[in-house]
Amino acid sequence: MDTICAISTAYGQGGIAVLRVSGDRALAVVNSLFVGRRPLLEAPAYSVLHGSICRGDELLDEVLLTVFRAPHSYTGEDVVEIACHGSLYIQQEMLRWLVDAGCRMARPGEFTQRAFLSGKMDLTRAEAVADLIASQSRAEKDLALSQLRGSVSSRIAQLRDRLLHLTSLLELELDFADHEELEFADRDQLRSLADEIVDTLRSLTDSFRTGNAIRHGVPVAIVGAPNAGKSTLLNALLGEERAIVSDISGTTRDTVEDTLLIDGVLFRLVDTAGIHHTDDHLEQLGIERSLEAARRAQIVLEVIDATSPVFDPRFADDPRVLRVWNKCDLQPRANSHEQIAISAKTGEIQPLRDELARRATQTYDRSAVMISNARHYEALLRALEAIQRVQQGMNDGLSGELLSMDLQDCLSALGEVTGQITSQDVLNNIFSKFCIGK
Repeated sequence: MDTICAISTAYGQGGIAVLRVSGDRALAVVNSLFVGRRPLLEAPAYSVLHGSICRGDELLDEVLLTVFRAPHSYTGEDVVEIACHGSLYIQQEMLRWLVDAGCRMARPGEFTQRAFLSGKMDLTRAEAVADLIASQSRAEKDLALSQLRGSVSSRIAQLRDRLLHLTSLLELELDFADHEELEFADRDQLRSLADEIVDTLRSLTDSFRTGNAIRHGVPVAIVGAPNAGKSTLLNALLGEERAIVSDISGTTRDTVEDTLLIDGVLFRLVDTAGIHHTDDHLEQLGIERSLEAARRAQIVLEVIDATSPVFDPRFADDPRVLRVWNKCDLQPRANSHEQIAISAKTGEIQPLRDELARRATQTYDRSAVMISNARHYEALLRALEAIQRVQQGMNDGLSGELLSMDLQDCLSALGEVTGQITSQDVLNNIFSKFCIGK
């Protein structure tokens, strides 16, 4: 493979910058520009060398080089990481000198793609690298780190290994098709395994809603009657004037969205138009959007004006709903897990923040295996449908040949999740979303 290079730290000026070089000639290319106490080619793995990057009589910068030798590196190839001063000029000149010496610029995600192709990680772990870099909350970081450590891939690998064993026995039966009385694959064992796999796949697919919420923010809809203080509450939660506040009924006619971080969990807040009966066409459109936002949300904050309470029967028995009594500086009320007393105007909203954090931590088990990637979700759904066909086929007494076809479909879908079965177009699409230096 070509020897590639890229800046791995964020773009811009800083104290230091790190450039990464990977490939068969990584050591030789960097060595051609390096002046130190000893040649880079003689450096052992996991060593750090101090010296200068020079070309002829021209000195570019003092640097520290970290050496990783194949196959014990991130990419599985020889890798050199160059830590230089964070001048934009130095960074760009360093790249130009490396290209002149025999490197080419890395494509987005190419270092991680090489790690995948060399077997250093499977596709779920590679995608978790991008998720970890992009994480904006503790919960999202924890989820990405769990997937990077193999929580999803190890679970799927276990399923595939057991399925492959039984599939091979079914395939063996086909080789002895003339002897119909022979059954190498125990049907009771296959039925038990199919039941177990169905349960596991359902658990994984059911986790997608929670995993997706952690990744993009737990959706919270703020609903209620006009002038209950919904927009004031949004502003108080965010600590800024995000929504227009007015005593005029119907000021908010469309949804206003923003994100909020509470105790390491990201929330996606949606302020909505006041819900009431109206003949105004524009107001009615806003109310319909309010109800749609409430349907999509995992948590619904029904804001009630404590001085003049109005309740919406549509939210009466919904377990997602948290009733928020606002203006409690004027009409005090007690707090509980079902209803929270606040004053958005005076900023007395800590009980609500505490309850949101409590509900978010109840939503997911930190130790549970969860998926948050739509590609994984779609492939696991196909695997679930295929293994359910196996269950139905055994109930109908289908032959081993037909059962084997559905098992192969299940294996193929599981293999797509981890990258054991995938196309170059899929890989290119996945890694094109990475930053260039990773």
